[in-house]
Amino acid sequence: MPDAIFEHPRLVSVYDALDPDRSDLDVYVDIARELGAGRVVDVGCGTGTFALLLADRGLQVIGVDPARASLDVARAKPGAERVHWIHGDATALPAMQVDLATMTGNVAQAIIDPQDWEGTLRGVYDALLPGGCLVFETRDPAYRGWEEWNPAASYAITEIQGVGAVENWFEVTDVRGALVSFRGTWVFASDGQVLTSDSTLRFRTREEVETALTAHRYVVEDVREAPDRPGREFVFFARRPG
Repeated sequence: MPDAIFEHPRLVSVYDALDPDRSDLDVYVDIARELGAGRVVDVGCGTGTFALLLADRGLQVIGVDPARASLDVARAKPGAERVHWIHGDATALPAMQVDLATMTGNVAQAIIDPQDWEGTLRGVYDALLPGGCLVFETRDPAYRGWEEWNPAASYAITEIQGVGAVENWFEVTDVRGALVSFRGTWVFASDGQVLTSDSTLRFRTREEVETALTAHRYVVEDVREAPDRPGREFVFFARRPG
């Protein structure tokens, strides 16, 4: 079941407006160019921002996400007809042969169940052409980034056209081993409605990720830092052997 932030219609409708700076995706556009990708599947595409960036550059793009409300927003965006949208996850991908598969943002970490993680790696592997590459990011648990997730640091008021002012903040609710849970809160000034969304992320070490990839027949070709978040995140390049 997708978290409310991705599935509740009112939260999804303001998702992009509350997170307008997606410059973090520029590195993935550059990676697609670097790898010479022509056909890409974006796993956990959400509201379609990255999928549409690639489509704007002439790539064939498949966007897949388990949150139907997020896909509804994606499908309503200009140029959405150039992307093939699929409601589901990587375990249910139809037969396809892509050069590149991506999981941007928190997608990899949001797959917290070990069986779901293994199913995702299998599903993506089957979707890749021989020689194709899976690229995704995950936070380095050694940085302990969740210690910065608190209401004081995350509190914001955003004025959204047609919606009005929206207050929102995030706070950690539980840390249990590799699992970090947190709650987002949104207050809509127009009618006072308060909505919350609870999420959990799994913080995997570099060694854990590399072991899982190797076990699923990938060749780990590179592990980079996210250029805009040095020391905080790993970016994995895992290739299906040709």
